[in-house]
Amino acid sequence: MTSLDALSRSTVPTEKLILKEAPTVTGIVHIGLGNFHRAHLAVYTSIAMQKSGGDWGICAYSLRNTKLVAAMNSQDNLYSIVEIGPDTDSIVIPGVHTRSLVGQDDIAELIAQIASSDTKIVSLTVTEAGYYISQRTHGLDLTHPDIAHDLTDQVPKTIYGILSQALELRITNGAGPITILSCDNISANGDKTASLLKEFVGLRAGSDELLNVISSSVTFPNSMVDRIVPSTEPRHKEMAEQRLGLTDSIPVPAEKFSMWALEDNFAAGRPSWEDAGAIFTTEVEKFEVMKLRLLNGAHSLLAYLGALRGCETIPAARFDELIVQALITVLYEEYLPSLEMPSGLTAESYIEELFSRWSNTALGDKTSRVGSDGSMKLPQRITVPALALIKAGKEPRLLALTVAAWLLCIAPFKEFVPGEHATAMKDPAKAKIIALTKDADDIHGYVQSFFNETGVFSSELSDSPIFVNLVEKYVKAIYSQGITEAIQGAMR
Repeated sequence: MTSLDALSRSTVPTEKLILKEAPTVTGIVHIGLGNFHRAHLAVYTSIAMQKSGGDWGICAYSLRNTKLVAAMNSQDNLYSIVEIGPDTDSIVIPGVHTRSLVGQDDIAELIAQIASSDTKIVSLTVTEAGYYISQRTHGLDLTHPDIAHDLTDQVPKTIYGILSQALELRITNGAGPITILSCDNISANGDKTASLLKEFVGLRAGSDELLNVISSSVTFPNSMVDRIVPSTEPRHKEMAEQRLGLTDSIPVPAEKFSMWALEDNFAAGRPSWEDAGAIFTTEVEKFEVMKLRLLNGAHSLLAYLGALRGCETIPAARFDELIVQALITVLYEEYLPSLEMPSGLTAESYIEELFSRWSNTALGDKTSRVGSDGSMKLPQRITVPALALIKAGKEPRLLALTVAAWLLCIAPFKEFVPGEHATAMKDPAKAKIIALTKDADDIHGYVQSFFNETGVFSSELSDSPIFVNLVEKYVKAIYSQGITEAIQGAMR
């Protein structure tokens, strides 16, 4: 079926719309409008409001994606979620967003909305890079120009500048308590957000009142979010049109699986997310660590080894027999010893489900997408388990191989050709690391310079001769013998 109609509440089939009536009050402001937010928190909120009501419409803000925001506004802030898998062909429209904002021009509106007494929650999906964490100090990266800019009280570029200005305006407005909810893959994301925001505010003059308000009237619940949501491709738009009978220019492809575990620590109320399947628990840290290492850490291995083996998608890597051997090894021998499973879950059942999710050929998640931003992701996933193995007298071989493969994917040494899927990976540290390859005479100098000069990994891991030498060993193996020999060598 073909139609030139764009989405609007008057054209959408009622059975496809989760929230039947458009929300009239904005109770949540979300910073980081993208595919993941639209397929995760927005869905939970829509279902919660549909079942239990409440004033929880979402005002969503994107730091830079003007095309997405323009499309959201042109489609009455509606979009579809195309669930893709062997056992589903469903499509739903959350219908929970009240408005969409973007960029520096809309900052004033964003801050005013956060400062409104109607707003009870600010949620975040800004990726690891959006927190500006120094792996050396574990605090703010004070060398980053965006942080320096925001400390001068100009139009803000970071979440810290936005939140501090908005919270100050809330004080003026008498708007009351609020919750800041991180939905990013960062260990203890709520605690970390609180610590980094307080550090930022403490660096500004006359910050005592705001620091007191943050401590007394703002809560930062920890949370774990989990759903594989690839980038939107033309085929997903075709799927959406076939299932809807309408044109959606911004559909979100997603797997059927979704999980959300979070602390019930909300200063001014929250939607009944448990009605949508959210898990409120005191074991969020266990859920976080489980996901960061078993899903995300293994995902990184699949992406980098897969790309170097010529695999375009995660399922292609997952069905590569040699990569599967490495995957099983890293999961059971290098990641599992460093974590404790949450109550009610076993490692075997969770890993079995992961293999099923990675096998979703219909979804076809790209290795280039999963492998992007490794400089922000890998420290969260690899550092603690690698150091734990070293302390136990063991070598973190597959963890080091993952780092080595990542380096040669984004910054190949000399004439090494990593292939098109690796070349498509993006990374904020890419230019800096590529410069090291040009200055180094050999791989030893390249790897040593990487650990000594980039600050990607913590001092503790960068100063570990065991880990650094392993990474160097596997960079040399991949460079001179190829990825097949390197994987085989790491498992001997």
